[in-house]
Amino acid sequence: MFFVPPSDCPLTQGDVLNGCPLVGLNAAEPPNDLGNISVKRWLARVVVLTQACDLTQAKSGRVLVAQVHDAQKLVEAGVLKGVAIRDHVRRHLVFGWYFLPEATSPVSLPEAIVDLRDIHSVPRAVLEQLIADGKRVASLASPFREHLAQHFAVTYMRVALPEPYSTRA
Repeated sequence: MFFVPPSDCPLTQGDVLNGCPLVGLNAAEPPNDLGNISVKRWLARVVVLTQACDLTQAKSGRVLVAQVHDAQKLVEAGVLKGVAIRDHVRRHLVFGWYFLPEATSPVSLPEAIVDLRDIHSVPRAVLEQLIADGKRVASLASPFREHLAQHFAVTYMRVALPEPYSTRA
């Protein structure tokens, strides 16, 4: 499922990088003054979501990434229960969560959950610098990369109906 690309391999969809700087609005504080909402910054493990063809053709200077959370830490924080991960998230039945199994070879990665509901746009140059600094830990192999891309697409392309269709049965 995972492979370690050579250091000179360009950025591509499915790359897993450590230490990516992310920025977000601090949701913990009530927005009394929208002009003064505090911003939080952190470093995270991320996976690249932007299509490989768009990255190859350098169509954008920004790249979509999603944070990769250690599954055990989510359980310890009370965000998810172990049984939910085992029975639902692992089977890709939960909206916005994508399960990555533990990897032991060729790289060591813990069981992880990709949060597709919290995506970030990162300058391509930042991700390329992380690769140059040796922070790309792995990349998803095909067809797993495409499966993640499909799950990402389904997360955002759903059409919600106002109510279920009526039936006579």
